[in-house]
Amino acid sequence: MGADAAGIRALVLTVSDGVSAGARDDASGAAVSARLARLGYQVRRAAVPDEPEVIRSAVASAVLSGSRLIVCTGGTGLGPRDRTPEALLPFLDLVIPGFGEAMRAAGRRSTPLADLSRSFGGASGSALVVAIPGSPRGAIESLAAVEPMLGHALDTLAGRTQTHPEPNDAGSARPT
Repeated sequence: MGADAAGIRALVLTVSDGVSAGARDDASGAAVSARLARLGYQVRRAAVPDEPEVIRSAVASAVLSGSRLIVCTGGTGLGPRDRTPEALLPFLDLVIPGFGEAMRAAGRRSTPLADLSRSFGGASGSALVVAIPGSPRGAIESLAAVEPMLGHALDTLAGRTQTHPEPNDAGSARPT
C-alpha cells in the first residue's frame, strides 16, 4: 500500500520553547519518533522554539537535505505562542485538507476539544509535511489517523501515480 517506509528519511521536529531550551522533556517527539521508526522510516529528531522563522528554516533545511517526511509536533493549539501553521503554510506548495480532517475526527473519540486543533498536512516539493499536537497522546492519535495515507501520499508526491488504493469488496486497499 504505497511507498515502503524503509529508507525514507524523516524528521520529527518538536516545536516547543521549553524543549528547545532543555527545560522540558520531549515526550511527544520521542513517541512520534519511535512510532515512525517501527514503521521503517529513518528518523532524525530536532527541537526548535515557537518562532515562525526558526520553524520554517528547520523544515526548509530538512527538505533540502533529503527528508521526505517532516512531522512537526507542537504549536497547533490556540495558545499565544502556537504558530506552527502560520510558520509552515507560506512554505508549502499545497495543503492536504484531509489530513487535518482525519486527525480531528480521530481525536474526537478521546475529547470533544479535538476540533480546536489546527493540525494539518501539506507538501513542499516531494516532501510531506505534517503538523500534529504537542501532547504525546494527541501526537500519537493524530499520527495514527494519517498513517494509512503516508505511503500513498509520498508515492504520489514523488510522481509515482500508477497505483491507487481503492477499496475492494472486502474493504481493504488494492492496487488498480
